[in-house]
Amino acid sequence: MIKKNRIIGFFIVLVTLIAVISTTVFNIASDVKLGLDLQGGVEILYDVEALDDEQEVTPAMLDATVESLRQRVDVLGVSEPSFTIEEPNRVRVQLAGIQNEDDAREILQTTAQLSFRNAEDEVMLSGADLVEGGARQDFDSNTNQPIVTLQLKDGAQFGNITRTILEDNTLQNVLVIWLDYEEGDQYIEEFRKEPFYTGEDRLEGEPKYISAPSIRNVINSAQVQIDGNFSVDEAKQLADLLNAGSLPVDLTEVYTTSVSAQFGVDALNQTLFAGALGILFIFIFMLAIYRFGGVITVITLSLYIYLVVLVFELMNGVLTLPGIAALILGVGMAVDANIITFERMKEELREGKSMIASFESANKNSLSTILDANITTLIAATVLFIYGTSSVKGFATLLIVSIVLSFITTVFISRFLMGLWIKSRTLDKRPHWIGVKKEQIRSLSDTTEEEPKFFGKRIDFVQHRKKYFIASGALIVVGIISMLIAGLNLSIDFTSGTRIEVNTVESISEEAVFDHFEQFDYEPDTVTFAGDNNEVVVIRLSDQLSQEEVAEVRSYFNELYDTEASISTVSPVVGQQLARNAMIAVAIASVFIVIYVTIRFEINFAIAAIIALLHDAFFILAVFSLTQVEFNVTIVAAILTIVGYSINDTIVNFDRIRENVRKKKTIRSYDQLARVVNDSLIQTLVRSINTVVTVIVAAIFLWIFGAPAITNFSFALVIGLFAGMYSSNFIAAQLWLVFRGRNIKEKPIVFVEKKRNDGPQV
Repeated sequence: MIKKNRIIGFFIVLVTLIAVISTTVFNIASDVKLGLDLQGGVEILYDVEALDDEQEVTPAMLDATVESLRQRVDVLGVSEPSFTIEEPNRVRVQLAGIQNEDDAREILQTTAQLSFRNAEDEVMLSGADLVEGGARQDFDSNTNQPIVTLQLKDGAQFGNITRTILEDNTLQNVLVIWLDYEEGDQYIEEFRKEPFYTGEDRLEGEPKYISAPSIRNVINSAQVQIDGNFSVDEAKQLADLLNAGSLPVDLTEVYTTSVSAQFGVDALNQTLFAGALGILFIFIFMLAIYRFGGVITVITLSLYIYLVVLVFELMNGVLTLPGIAALILGVGMAVDANIITFERMKEELREGKSMIASFESANKNSLSTILDANITTLIAATVLFIYGTSSVKGFATLLIVSIVLSFITTVFISRFLMGLWIKSRTLDKRPHWIGVKKEQIRSLSDTTEEEPKFFGKRIDFVQHRKKYFIASGALIVVGIISMLIAGLNLSIDFTSGTRIEVNTVESISEEAVFDHFEQFDYEPDTVTFAGDNNEVVVIRLSDQLSQEEVAEVRSYFNELYDTEASISTVSPVVGQQLARNAMIAVAIASVFIVIYVTIRFEINFAIAAIIALLHDAFFILAVFSLTQVEFNVTIVAAILTIVGYSINDTIVNFDRIRENVRKKKTIRSYDQLARVVNDSLIQTLVRSINTVVTVIVAAIFLWIFGAPAITNFSFALVIGLFAGMYSSNFIAAQLWLVFRGRNIKEKPIVFVEKKRNDGPQV
């Protein structure tokens, strides 16, 4: 009966998961906000500078500037604009799905023009008459209702203005506050859009003016109070707008990037298709290798993908192309945890243990490995989030979410579902369901120590360690020579300039591209082609085009090919900052990983691990230098991701080495230690291969079938994953052997069990 109840419980859980996921996933997915690279739009980074040398740009001024920009964007009809204040004194604006980028840039960059006018639109005051930053949200002392207080430079002047308005009986007694008043705007017409207007011909829409307070009496004071039926947020918004209008600030574009709507739609479809192929391959691979374990993996991975999308939507996150890649890579991380557990379970079964004993032992021994691997990857993702910008930060966010949820689903959900079957005893006589043949199972009475083998063969990793070191050394030398001679083909992210991407519908020659730009007196630095038929042309210019020049180029290609060009510009200052942040991110991630590995293992493990990580990072740089593939800011994200995955693989090997060393209790010779290292690598080799195969095939699908915007990113992942597997098995473990084995005779490894009240301690 207990047996049946557990199986019934499994199917109840399964049916519930299927019902919940199938009925809600499409609604959740449709609510996820798409980034600029998936729906088109423009992203602009402004330097906020004071026009008056005596003034200083303060946080309050930046807040007010953002509110001014937000008010202007509302006129453009952008559904969910994003504004971010960044150091030092910068504001990043993201407008997804915008139709006319040139108009948007012109409207945003104009200095806020604040004016106070009467009902006939005559100017009474301007922003210059306000005390800078003198507006603030407050509460009425009598009614405790939200109000706005405003500080003027000349109270007598304001008294004369209010007296004039009150004495003129032909006007409404209002002082209309306009932001960016344009010739032809009329208060009377805009007033007809107000909700409280009761006329039969009320107009639709929102009035362009930001407020129209009534004047009830003459005010001879520099301190003015604006009251009305405000909420706290509305009063705060009005105060920010008033402050923005009084600010002597100038906005200078230092970085812009735009993606046409068609490019965004195509990129989304291509990358989703590539991601679906990668996930399908992982499902089939796990089913083929781990049989029933693969079934559990498919269930938990499906739940994992659903939870990632759900949490990301609840976080109000913005999904980008690298973000989709992070989701796919997260699937690989989740698979790795399952592979570690299932491979350990198969080892225990071959030793002759029962199904339930093998399951419990596998769970116990693999937990610390999975935890260490996830934490080290999480360190790299967190550093990437802190130092990344825009889509890179979105990639890091989704990677962090993926790591946390993969740990939850694979450690808790997967083990719970598998445990229902194991504890029901259904699998006791069916080891082949886990991938273990009966003839592979040894008797418990057989106490002979069997050497680990890989598909029946004894591999000696340790014996050839000098060859591995020589091969890696040769690669480093070649890479250094290439870096010195050719360097990296740096994108405008790091060098500054302009990048133009145009869909020419059909393939054109490089000469034709140069002819196009000759009309503008621009000489392209590089011209590259992408797409199935080389119909996508990418042009790089060393000059940073101005707003007017960008509009001219876009208009030209629109008339010629009836397509929107995607144009990005980067100033030298931003390029230098991105390069500096990239180096800082890699350095900080390396330091924290060293600290963590030292705490969890020992300093020799940490040193070996960090050398292997630097080896992998340099391997990617060397390949990009040799191939001259464009190196952009997303490649930094790829390098840090590989750092995480490489340390993941290395931690698995180190954990097995540490476990086997403890089993020996005492190791006094180099040969003994070398044998332990070699046995450990053989034992984890299947896991390493299976993990890399699943992740690398998914990355290859992204590289081949994904959007051109992440082709180089996916290429870096593929190269890095190969390098990570190589360094984990052939560099890191061998280096630890050299470091620790150097003085093994003087300082042998000895583990002593001490009896304590809470049990034996090692």
